[in-house]
Amino acid sequence: MSDEMGIVSPGESLAPGELLVILRHAPHGSSWLREGLEAAMVAAAFGREVGLLFTGEGVLALLEGQQAGALGQKGSDNLLAALEMYDVERCYVDAAALERRGLSENDVSLLPVTVLAHADVVALTQCFSRVLSF
Repeated sequence: MSDEMGIVSPGESLAPGELLVILRHAPHGSSWLREGLEAAMVAAAFGREVGLLFTGEGVLALLEGQQAGALGQKGSDNLLAALEMYDVERCYVDAAALERRGLSENDVSLLPVTVLAHADVVALTQCFSRVLSF
């Protein structure tokens, strides 16, 4: 299924879904990440099949030990923990985004994730009927 790095193998099928939420912003500095997570939970509460893709600065939300932001902003760990209650279980991470930040799959431990190579990220966006980017 996956190689030793956890990256989806070529030819492995990605299951289709209704809504993919792409999270591109860091947990602090703006409300984009929190709003994206909240949108995913609302959609899931209404019975939609939701997937999350962490890319860009969004991968930083998956790091443990986050402190409050400079303006007292809360971290995203409480929202990430709530995803399970909403049955949001399809969580993906862009391998290139991790690599650019000197991170590996072992560093992102707040959620069980599937690490995707660039070609698989592109394929993933085509598996969902709707895509929201935050």
